[in-house]
Amino acid sequence: MDIKSPIMMRFLRCHICSKSLVDPVSLNCNHSFCQSCLNQYLNQAECRDCAVCKKELPKETPGINFALKELADAFAGRTQFDEIKNQDVVCRKHPKTPSWFCVDEGTAVCEECQHSLQHSGHMLKRVSEVVESMKERLQSKLERMEQQLDLCIYADEVYKDIVQHMASQRAATETRVREEFEQLHQLLREEEEARLTTVREEEEEKKQRIDRELDIIQGQMLTLENSIHQIEKDLKQDSLAFLKGSKHTANRAQCILQDPQVFSGALLDVTKHLGNLKHRVCGALQEKVQYTPMVLDPNSAAGWLVLSDDLTSVRYMKAKQDLPDNPERFMEHAIVLGSEGFTSGKHRWEVDVGDRVKWVIGVARESVERKKDCFLKPQYGLWSIWKYNDEYHATRHKLSRQSLSLQDPPQRITVELDYEEGHVSFYDSRDMALLFQYQDHFTEKMFPYFNPQADANGPPLQICPSKGP
Repeated sequence: MDIKSPIMMRFLRCHICSKSLVDPVSLNCNHSFCQSCLNQYLNQAECRDCAVCKKELPKETPGINFALKELADAFAGRTQFDEIKNQDVVCRKHPKTPSWFCVDEGTAVCEECQHSLQHSGHMLKRVSEVVESMKERLQSKLERMEQQLDLCIYADEVYKDIVQHMASQRAATETRVREEFEQLHQLLREEEEARLTTVREEEEEKKQRIDRELDIIQGQMLTLENSIHQIEKDLKQDSLAFLKGSKHTANRAQCILQDPQVFSGALLDVTKHLGNLKHRVCGALQEKVQYTPMVLDPNSAAGWLVLSDDLTSVRYMKAKQDLPDNPERFMEHAIVLGSEGFTSGKHRWEVDVGDRVKWVIGVARESVERKKDCFLKPQYGLWSIWKYNDEYHATRHKLSRQSLSLQDPPQRITVELDYEEGHVSFYDSRDMALLFQYQDHFTEKMFPYFNPQADANGPPLQICPSKGP
């Protein structure tokens, strides 16, 4: 039967308060009341009888009907916590303080119930022992909850820092984007003016040639006009006079000039100026704009590092910036990673280390430790070489550092990652002489790695531009 049916609703309601039964007491007449309602009624009534049928009650009021209580609690949606709240823990059958706890039933029982058949074969423990064990478990959970609360508080602070830092990032990025586009606009304006100048110069050059041709033609026109006029005049003379001047007339008639020719290509070469104009302009701009094979990730940079506006160089400063502790950021060392990681292929980039007295460059796996100290060893996720004063070092897998003998210290170093072959190679960029090579097996995404170390006086570590993407 549905527990919410009208019959069950009437059966589980107190006849005094008309609400769902709480700690129900059932009388011999089969009428049930809330324990508190019945006690209040009996205290106010002049006689001990049922509030419904008036049947006389026994001297001792019956105890709680636990079967009916479970049904009423289920009907009202009361939880076990609601049942025991603000109540003393007592034996279900006897109003005595329990000293034993039945593990099988999960209930407290008194000394009298301990020996009853109901708990025969059950595991019984002293209440004090059970309570101590429960307190220990609760204390452990409490400590875990306090740890989680600390983590939540910390995460809340980090997110607030991130939101604040994002606002600064957005403002700085917008400014930089406008500056970059203004530079592009200036380059475009210069390119536009240069191409318009080329059009004008071609027009002027061809006009000058045409003017020279016209001067020649106009001179020929004048000569021909004079000759024609004189010949026409001679033709009008009488016979004797015509014969007398026929020799001169014949000479004038032989003054025939070369026919004028309009030279080819006299018009502007429009296709040269307009054909694939955008593509050619982009190509011209590409030659003027530097391209680097990779850039640095500012979200991974430690607080001591300052990156250039174009994200291609990094330098160290003594004063640490207040940056959010986002998961990508290094917190213990002056480290920054490249913005792009690699899971396949061969990749190469060139780093200008200049005359710095100390630096570290190489590659790092994505899971490298970012919040604590990390050793410069492959087993810790770092494949690198480094300089300290005049010494150069590397670390082979699970071995101590290895000194590198470099006769002529390199100013630029080329780093090459071959993911499939498991190679990390370092070359002197001047002649591509191999300085050191790691052989390993990669399973994670690998990122370019840079550490200018605590040297605020040296030049920045600079990623060198290449000729094209």
